[in-house]
Parts: sequence; structure tokens; C-alpha cells
Amino acid sequence: MPETHWIDQPAELLRRLEHAPPRVGLDTEFIRERTYWPRLALVQMAVGDEILLVDPLVPGMAAALAAWLDAPGVLKVMHSASEDLVAFKCTCGTLPRPMYDTQIAAALAGIGAGVGYQKLVEQVTGVVLPKGETRSDWLRRPLSAAQLEYAADDVRHLAALYEATASRLRELGREAWLGEDVDRLLANAAREEGEAWPHLSMRSAQFLDTAGQRRLLRVLRWRDRHAREHDHPRSWVLDNELAVTLSRDPPADAEALQRRLDAIPKSPRRLATAIWQALSTPLPDEESMPAPAADPDRQALKRLQDAVARRSAELALPDGVLASRRHLEALLEGAGWPVPLQGWRRGELESTLAPLLAPAPTAG
Repeated sequence: MPETHWIDQPAELLRRLEHAPPRVGLDTEFIRERTYWPRLALVQMAVGDEILLVDPLVPGMAAALAAWLDAPGVLKVMHSASEDLVAFKCTCGTLPRPMYDTQIAAALAGIGAGVGYQKLVEQVTGVVLPKGETRSDWLRRPLSAAQLEYAADDVRHLAALYEATASRLRELGREAWLGEDVDRLLANAAREEGEAWPHLSMRSAQFLDTAGQRRLLRVLRWRDRHAREHDHPRSWVLDNELAVTLSRDPPADAEALQRRLDAIPKSPRRLATAIWQALSTPLPDEESMPAPAADPDRQALKRLQDAVARRSAELALPDGVLASRRHLEALLEGAGWPVPLQGWRRGELESTLAPLLAPAPTAG
């Protein structure tokens, strides 16, 4: 069993980098319940025959971690890394490259889609891991023995998961598929700007008229910007239901908005002026705003889903890996192939789906 070491000296972490192996396991614990940005609370590293539990709260440790993340000759093996990547970007200013995600690899290897770390460890190694510290306060110091053990377990078996999934991907010739998906994951984490059209992800937006959708776009962009600047969860700034209500039935002026907010418990009364400015100030690009998607043609969607299911079965891929319902709906809207379906997925699907996407011939 690897030895576990608590690392609270940046120089000690950097010293180990001088003799780094070609591959390390990597995981994080972070806190995000009361903030917009995740606060990195612990970093776990499986380095050779050691497990390092690194305290990122120590001054100078973020820079030492960044040196490991940037090391080009060290493959960082992680599991379901998307949120960990955001935490690293916020704290260390960089992302782990090169990187290998065992959850993505397991999906592409046909083992299962979205399989959690504990379940995959049990499938691959037979080891059943406890679940006791998932909701711990990772910012407290010192951490308890149970917390330290749980944290160490999160990287203890990454090497076995890597070996099992990498071997299978080599057999199937799908290493390039994994590379594309990991690159997309890293690119998403690297983007710092907010979502361009946040109203599109809200189903209730499709029931607003055009003017209401524009007001909703304005207030959602303002909310995201305010949440980022003040490091608050979006829902703390303005919840979705109130944003839609104000966009559907806007107040006549700032005073009317203030009166309405004053009458709603827990509403953002102190932000009334800013909300009014957001609601009433046109955006320079709002005329090019895409409309929320209407309900798709169910029969057409079913044909696409059936075709994807057949192709997935031929490739022995779990459901949802090749194309999600949301991405197929985007195809039906006629806006072209969405980014998540580009690359190897388009290569596997285009010849099958193109006939189903072609417009029906007109009678003549």
C-alpha cells in the first residue's frame, strides 16, 4: 500500500517534481456551495509509491501545484475531471496537461457511460470503497483521519483504472477519440467568458415573446457578470423564476421594480437599480439572438435516436456516448453539427444521419 504524506511546504512538492514519474494520479476536494468560483481545499496526488495530500491553502502552494500541472512529461490521470479543472484554473491559473480522464476512457472503451469512481474501481479491481466523507468540510484544519483516508482512496486506484481503460482503448484503436474528448474538456475549462446565450438553456424562455426573451437575455448576462465579480452563486443574485417573471411582465420603471421586489421574501432588493438597468438597456448583439428551441418533431427525433442507438450497438458504446438527445435536437434545428458532435463522432454518424436530416423532396 502506498505511503500517504501530508504536504504543506511548497518546496517539498517542487522537490518531488524533480523526480516525477511519467504518470501521476490527480484529484481535488473543493467547496462551492456559497461561491461562484470553486475554492480548492485539497489536492490528492498518487506519485509512484506515495500518495501526497497537498494543502493548497498554504501560501505559495498554488505555484508549486501549477508547476506539476504544466509539466509536459507527466501524464495527469483523473476521473470525471470537469469540475476539478475549474478549481485548478481558479486557484493555480493553469490546467493539467497532458491529461487522461478515466471516466471518459471507460465510456469510449465500452465499459459504461458516466461511471463514478467508486463503481469503476469496484468493476476493475473488486475493491469496494466507502462513501463516508463526500459532504465533509474540506477547508477545516486539521482534517480528520477519516477525511485523509477518503481523500487518499480517491487517487489510490487511478493507476489500475488507467491500465484497464488504456489497454482496451488501444485494442479498439480509440486513443484518438479520447484525445479529442479530453481536449474539448480542457478547452471548456479554459474558457472564462460567460455563456453567450444563457436564455437558451431555460425551457420557460420559449414561452416568452421576442421582447421578453431579449429582456431575459439582458438580465441573465448581467446576473452572470455580477456573480463572477462578487463570487456569489447565480441563484443568490437572482433566481431563474424571478428572472423569467420580470422579463415576461416588466415593471414600468425602477420604482415599480423596487416595490415589486420589496413584496417578495428573500428577493434581491438591494440590487433593484442594477436589475432595472439590465432589464431596460438593450444589448448590442441582441437582435442576432437565437430563439429558444421549440419542441422538436418527435418522429424525426425518434428516427435519429434509433439510428444512433444502432450505430452505438455496432461500436459497443454505452447509450448517450455517441450523441445526446440535446445534440440531436440541435441537428434537427438545422444549425449544423454542434461542437460536441464534431470530430470522431461526426465521422461515425454523418453517413447514417445525413439521409434522415435531408429535407423531404417536393412533389413536382
